[in-house]
Amino acid sequence: MTNNEESLDVWGFKDTSFRINPKGHVELSGTRYELSGQELPNLFPWVRDVMGIDLNPFETTPLSYPPCLPEPIINQKFVDDLQTALQQDQISFDANFRLRHGHGHTLYDMYAIKNGGLKRIPDVVVFPSKEEEVILLVEAALRHNVCLIPFGGGTCVTEALRCPENENRMIVSVDMKKMNKILWIDKVNHMACIEAGAVGRDIMEELKKQGFTMGHEPDSVEFSTLGGWIATNASGMKKNKYGNIEDLVLDMRAVTPAGKLTRTAVAPRESVGIDPKRLFFGSEGSLGIITSAVVKIFPLPEVQRYGSIVFPDFEKGVSFLYELMQETKPPASVRLVDNPQFQFSLALKNKPKGFKVAKSQLEKFFVTKLKGFDPKKMVACTLVFEGKKEEVASQEKVVYRIAKKHNGLKAGAENGKRGYQLTFSIAYIRDFILKHYILAESFETSVLWSKLLQLCAKTKQRVLEEHQKRNLPGKPFISCRVTQVYETGVCVYFYFGFYFKGVSNPMQAFAEIEHAAREEILRQGGSLSHHHGVGKLRQDFLPTIKSEASLDWIRKAKETIDPNNIFGCGNQLLGGS
Repeated sequence: MTNNEESLDVWGFKDTSFRINPKGHVELSGTRYELSGQELPNLFPWVRDVMGIDLNPFETTPLSYPPCLPEPIINQKFVDDLQTALQQDQISFDANFRLRHGHGHTLYDMYAIKNGGLKRIPDVVVFPSKEEEVILLVEAALRHNVCLIPFGGGTCVTEALRCPENENRMIVSVDMKKMNKILWIDKVNHMACIEAGAVGRDIMEELKKQGFTMGHEPDSVEFSTLGGWIATNASGMKKNKYGNIEDLVLDMRAVTPAGKLTRTAVAPRESVGIDPKRLFFGSEGSLGIITSAVVKIFPLPEVQRYGSIVFPDFEKGVSFLYELMQETKPPASVRLVDNPQFQFSLALKNKPKGFKVAKSQLEKFFVTKLKGFDPKKMVACTLVFEGKKEEVASQEKVVYRIAKKHNGLKAGAENGKRGYQLTFSIAYIRDFILKHYILAESFETSVLWSKLLQLCAKTKQRVLEEHQKRNLPGKPFISCRVTQVYETGVCVYFYFGFYFKGVSNPMQAFAEIEHAAREEILRQGGSLSHHHGVGKLRQDFLPTIKSEASLDWIRKAKETIDPNNIFGCGNQLLGGS
């Protein structure tokens, strides 16, 4: 049986991590992923070359975990009510557990917990197992004036789980993991009612047993929860076929300081006035606790096939994506990486052996010599096709025909599958390279087709300029990829990192450069976020993108629903100390 225990101090499962073997090569421990157990001799040499640094695999930065933690603030009357409402194993004052519930997975969080700690963390963690217990918790919080912060999978990358440092009330982290059941499945109407604490990987597994899928696969699907998806207004890698979270949720139940939000029935679509549940999409824990949702489900696809295409440059890849969206319904997942990310994926390959050596050399000769692709410009697109056999066959035919018009070359199903699956294993790299003096993080946006190329170019240039301005060592790594496509535009992920050995305050430099990159994104017409949300990390930009009347409307909604700021996480400039 697989041990699914998660790490407290880094991303992912406890049995999986990147490490240096005695040869000085990188390898991924465990057996979960296609990359697991493979030796990656090209990774560190590639990093040295790209970043212009002398990287010693055996030299690591001193990190300290766990840090010293602040003493808990105890509201004894509330604790007495807790012990009446919940079982003993539903209440935890464990210090390290409290720490884990006081942060998400931004680089800032990971750096802070290994370099001095957090000034404020939850004072207690509670685990309700049913909606009635959530109601009791909220009622007790109102009686005794304590602060509640909902906790799903803890994967957020916006500092949404950081506790306001000046919060003097007792802070209670409400961990929803015990509310993880699929309450019912309606196979006729293709619906399921699922508790908010259910984790993505478990939802997929349980629905699969019944012949269905929800189709929602964010990068964090192994750890994030249904409630978290709604609270952050999430998007998945297969949204082309199944939709984003707002397309999938038909109804939800939530507990607020003003009472329960419930409905008498679920319908395909309604026009019944203002819908309170819509406020919970993107609410980030500031209005109440989502307890369950009714979602659309789909029969498992008859076939699933992977594919990949290489293009001579990023511009050709983008023109392919644009025509694809104008002409046909795209495959379940279509993702285009730029050249730096393409090179990065090659660096994550182990050395081919036997027949694969000749095959690799032949493929390289064909692409670079016969077709004239420049290795320093070429890019790759990975594809996932899902549906009935005839549907998938038709999609493949159209996709590859359009790709050919834009000088694209089919690169095979194996590369497509590898590219898609890499999403899950490379998530472990950021915390690994932090040990080797490299700060790195991703950030995303959405942008219109007409502004896409300029936004990518200008944002990269801005990062380079900001890095040079601070006289930081080596060269920064900055790359992008298109991860989701729409009729009107795309979602773009940027990946940024720099070497910080000898830098006196590396996180300040990183924060300033990331802030500048976000300024540039907004200047070029990009959104503040596509699916990560706002939290505390991006809230200072809200007055830039929303009118004062819009911000005031949201503030008044918060004040009406939660006048005592019981849900005082302080995200999006709503409440908090």
